[in-house]
Order: sequence, then C-alpha cells, then structure tokens
Amino acid sequence: MNETIKILNKRRSVRAWETTPITEHHLKTIIHATMRAPTAGNQMLYTILQVDDQKKKDKLAKTCDNQPWIAKAPLILIFLSDMQRWYDFYASCGVKELCEKQNLTYRTPKESDLMISSCDALIAAQNAVIAAESLGIGSCYIGDIMENIEIHREMFNLPKWVFPITMLCFGYPKSKIENPKLTPRFDEKYVYYHDEYKRLEKEDFDEMFKKKIEAFNNMEKKPSGVDNFGQQFYTYKTGADFSVEMERSVKKAIKDWNEAKS
Repeated sequence: MNETIKILNKRRSVRAWETTPITEHHLKTIIHATMRAPTAGNQMLYTILQVDDQKKKDKLAKTCDNQPWIAKAPLILIFLSDMQRWYDFYASCGVKELCEKQNLTYRTPKESDLMISSCDALIAAQNAVIAAESLGIGSCYIGDIMENIEIHREMFNLPKWVFPITMLCFGYPKSKIENPKLTPRFDEKYVYYHDEYKRLEKEDFDEMFKKKIEAFNNMEKKPSGVDNFGQQFYTYKTGADFSVEMERSVKKAIKDWNEAKS
C-alpha cells in the first residue's frame, strides 16, 4: 500500500495539540498543496483566511458552538466560498457596461454560484488536511463556522458574496499513536451504488446501525423521552440548537448573497 493511501486510511480528527506553532516551512507546504486542488474552470472560487489574532480565536471558540479547544489551535484556516473576487475583477473590466451596451443580462452570483464555489473551497480544504497529515500535523473540521453569519462577517470583513463554508484547526498532535483507533464508517453497501440511487428500508437501518442500537439499548440511563438510537441522534445533532442556528444563519447568507448588488 502506498503512503498516500495509508495516510487517507489512518486519518482521524485531532482536537488536542502541542503548543508548538506550525513551522513556516510546513505552513507554506500546506498552502501550496491546498492551492493545487482541483477547481471549477480553474477559477479558484475560494479564499483561505488564516486566523492569527488570539482574541478572534477565543471568540470563534464561542461562536462555533462553544468548543474551547478551538482557541488553542496553533493554526486556524477558514475556507471561504468566494465570488467577490471575480465580480470585483468584472467591475474593473467594465463587464456590466458591456452587457448594457450589447443588451445582455448581467448575471450576479446566485445559489448555483454559491454551491460551485463551496465545492471549490471544500476540495481545497481536503487538500490541506491530507497535506498536513503527511507532515505529521493533525486537523479537525469545524462546520459551525456557518453559524452566526452576522458576527463572522464583522469579525473578518466578509462581503456578501463571500461565505465561510468550513474551518480547519491544525496542530501537532499531543499523543502520537502509530495505529490510532478509527471512527467506524458505514458498510460500503449502504453508500456505494451502481447506476441508480437506493433508498434504505428499516431492515437495512437495523443492520447498518446494529452496534449503535445495541449500545443505546444497553445504556443504564437513557435520555428523557427518547425511545431509540434514531431519536437520540436526532435530538443530539439534527434537531439540536446549533443545527437550528446553522439553518437560520445559512438562510440569511443565501438571502443576502442573492440580493447583493455589484
């Protein structure tokens, strides 16, 4: 098995780091590898924002679902879906005036542009993760950066056509484990199909979540009002307060994105 496959198969999230800063050489290596990621039409519809200010790190630990360990990350990179750069370029080239002159519709960014730029940003982020992993640097994704859009816009001076799609915390792991215990994944047959999508039945879910269901059933004290693992997971994740805030924040961001003027 080659080294790249080994890295991919052994990678796990790290939330406890040494206080040692990321070396300049390692940082440059990560950024360079990140920028070599595939990108739609070679447009690079993303921006990488490095957070150096400790006060901002401390605030992110609160605004991103109250996770104190975020503030201790030696390196934080926020990946931004970014259409602003191209539209600033179009403005500098008189594209809007050209459209008016030739009776063409001047398109401003809409939902499709947010989605494609988010794809670009997330692909770049994963390049950063694997590059860092190859250098012995651990990482953890923070999707909660999508929450509290008003606060994050003000913190980082984000225009309406720029959206923080994900955040990564990096650091040298406190404990280096040769063969780390990996978080289980679904069996391949539930996520890998040929030619058409397949919806799962109750029997499939019973098998897919067998160990989780057993663990729930063996709990001495179950959460109040919860009868099974599915209900427990929903209340803990999908229906939790942070998910409600993320929904509100993303709706606000999309509305502003659609209504913004160049």
